[in-house]
Amino acid sequence: MLNYDPLACLPSSEELPDSDDTPVDNELQDLIPGLLKALLAIAWPERMDWFFGVDMGIYYDPDLPPIVPDGFLSLGVERFYDENLRPSYVLWEEKKLPILALEVVSKTYRGEYSTKKAEYARLGFLYYVVYNPFRRRKPRLEVYKLVNNVYELHDGNPVWLPEIGLGIGIERGIYLGIPREWMYWYNQQGQRLLTSEEKAQQAQQEVQVLRERLRSLGIDPDSLT
Repeated sequence: MLNYDPLACLPSSEELPDSDDTPVDNELQDLIPGLLKALLAIAWPERMDWFFGVDMGIYYDPDLPPIVPDGFLSLGVERFYDENLRPSYVLWEEKKLPILALEVVSKTYRGEYSTKKAEYARLGFLYYVVYNPFRRRKPRLEVYKLVNNVYELHDGNPVWLPEIGLGIGIERGIYLGIPREWMYWYNQQGQRLLTSEEKAQQAQQEVQVLRERLRSLGIDPDSLT
């Protein structure tokens, strides 16, 4: 009896193009999702069931080109550590639809509020996040959740995402030495997750406070080392 496996007829992630040779036209479209990915690596160091893609193609149909969000999060998938990592995200291999897609708007609109939004809704992405740093009269951050196949806008900053167990929002900070408004993950208490540089700075400040406290008690902290 002949056994037919339809997945065997589909191209693999190694065979599909991993670049369309189209450069991003805004550095923030790379840095902002890169920051979110770095923060997840700090927050979930032991978890092996997540992946955050940055400017990576998501293949959902072997006969169509991929969609390429600026960033996306997928849960319940293998977290690879081999040297080649993922060349692209192929749904018929991963068997998990990303739970969140992120678009950072450049000065040239590319359908972030229309065609891209409709496409992510059609595919079933639970959350769609749009950040427009150039907006003045409207909110720069919009977080949508898919309800009955339609995206509903959620108010707030940050916005809690219970299915992810984190919130997402924007505030001013310093990343890679650049002071500006950045996008961050937040805990349930509304406190944003710190970068590795901020954690190191916080630890150094705590050491200085301890040293001053010891001096106030008449103890030379240098004599304890």
